[in-house]
Amino acid sequence: MMQSEQAIAVLGEIERAGLSVWVGGGWGIDALLGKQTRPHRDLDLLHVAGEESRLMALLAGLGFAETVDWRPVRFVMAHPDGREIDLHPLVFAADGSAEQASLEPGKPFLYPASAFAEGGIDGIAVPCLSAEQQVHFHQGYEPADRDLHDMARLREAFGIATHF
Repeated sequence: MMQSEQAIAVLGEIERAGLSVWVGGGWGIDALLGKQTRPHRDLDLLHVAGEESRLMALLAGLGFAETVDWRPVRFVMAHPDGREIDLHPLVFAADGSAEQASLEPGKPFLYPASAFAEGGIDGIAVPCLSAEQQVHFHQGYEPADRDLHDMARLREAFGIATHF
């Protein structure tokens, strides 16, 4: 499991290195809410594709090693203590929007410039995905209990419609 203080420590190291990441997934939703609402098995980070080698070197220095390689879509780095960081490379356009490759050639995941927001973990400001972008990515599949929980929290906090 990824505890809040562990997530903040990793994000702090990334920020000090001058690298750009945004928190997605469950921690991203909790960052939007400003509080932890459930346990998290990993930390989902979206990063600038051009910074990937520097980011990997930084995480390796923190004891993480690559365990899954689904590039260009995503890859995972794990720590011997069981923590995982799920990394998603983004290619940015001049207008601030971004694309992430998908498993379907020619059909990338799209991030409008408005998809990038700020939230907080343990009172520390962190860059994250917007509520709208989180909802967008939580569709087209059978939701797990954690997905149902997360979407309910977004509906309650932001009054936005979700798919489930």
